[in-house]
Amino acid sequence: MPPRLWWSRRFHPRAPAHRGLAGRAPAAGRGDTVTESESDAKHRADAAYSAELEGHLAWLDTFTGAALGVLAVASGIYTYLGVSSLLDDTGALSFLAAVAYSLAVSVAIFVFWSYLMRLLPAVRTVGARLGLFLSMGLGSLAIVAMSSWLNAAALAGAAAVEQHLARTVQDYQAALERAHEIAVSGQALERDVARVRQSFEDLSQQEATGQLSGLAGRGAVFSLLRQKAEELTSLERQIAQQAPQIEAAFDEGNAILSRMRALTVEQGPVQVRSVAFSEESVRLAGLIAELRQLSPAPLVARAADDLVASAVLPDLDGRSEGARSDQASTITAILDVLELRATSLRGAADAVIAMPPPAETTYTPISAADAVIRYAGNFVPSWAGAIAIDLLPAVLVLIVAITQAAIRGGRAQVRIEHRMTVAELRAAMTAVREVEEALIATPRPEAHPDPDSPHRGNGA
Repeated sequence: MPPRLWWSRRFHPRAPAHRGLAGRAPAAGRGDTVTESESDAKHRADAAYSAELEGHLAWLDTFTGAALGVLAVASGIYTYLGVSSLLDDTGALSFLAAVAYSLAVSVAIFVFWSYLMRLLPAVRTVGARLGLFLSMGLGSLAIVAMSSWLNAAALAGAAAVEQHLARTVQDYQAALERAHEIAVSGQALERDVARVRQSFEDLSQQEATGQLSGLAGRGAVFSLLRQKAEELTSLERQIAQQAPQIEAAFDEGNAILSRMRALTVEQGPVQVRSVAFSEESVRLAGLIAELRQLSPAPLVARAADDLVASAVLPDLDGRSEGARSDQASTITAILDVLELRATSLRGAADAVIAMPPPAETTYTPISAADAVIRYAGNFVPSWAGAIAIDLLPAVLVLIVAITQAAIRGGRAQVRIEHRMTVAELRAAMTAVREVEEALIATPRPEAHPDPDSPHRGNGA
């Protein structure tokens, strides 16, 4: 047998020794021919599909590294801005610290996603894939912890601080309005005091004409009634004097609130505006405390308690025993009326005192990073962008993994002759020639006839 034919039969045992037209065995049936042709066509299609995907991946791989580098550098820049907002010192050491941190973040992001871009699509076992997916999840959490929130602070830090200032203005406005409401409610007690005062003045007029105790003139009963009327007049005067102070404090508080609102929205660095905002908030807090002290309700409550306890009973000046007895009974009745009026005033004052006080409001300066975290719900787009710039390569990793799985699935059903490249075919042909030349150059051993062979001497 010639060496070339022996080699082809040795390594291609399924190939027949003689083929007819179209490269098929003459003895094959029509159904077998169709099946073999369809199988070859499918194999060629799978090979072409896999080769096309490999070509796309090869072209994409030319700039994937550069794209990862751009994303890492962009994240590092925003991380630098976020770190700079947290550092109080603006010297060279703080600058170097911010640069070093942002550089470390950029390198970590680039290396992490480069590892996953290469390794995750290449592994085939389920355990290895689960392990790498777990590693990708842990790494993503680490990136969010060390970079994404600082990116969000750089993107929306100033707006978040302004949101904090606006929220503080709302709190101060609510506290100011509440303190003013309590003070005005206390001012309304002036009408109750005036009504009680008027009732005692009317009684004193009745006593002067003899309609109360039956004794006309300004005796002991008249003196007691005038005493209480004068006390209530003094209390009424004190309440009236506080009204202008309450309105002045409220107007000044509104003016301070207007300046605070202007600081919230005006142009300029938010840190500088925060300092002026803090000074105004201190003034406003003092005004709110002053409004709380200007409420006359505690004064009315104390006056109601003293209305009966401080009554100075005059000497009975009736000329007869009967007259003095009438005066004593009238004074007793007046004291009962005093107690009723005092209870009424006390109840009105207690209702004002029981009103919920304004909430304690204090402005606390806050950094851009803390503000972004505290008001995260108001800056969802900024958070989404800050996280996406760090975790977008995860989508690329999944795309490459899916494509590599499709390539392996397509190549698994293709025979070797359908997926060989030209370079591989040339290498195979070179190897075949070298083996054939080696077989030709090797001398074949001569056959020695067996002495016991029955054909010995017949010339085999």
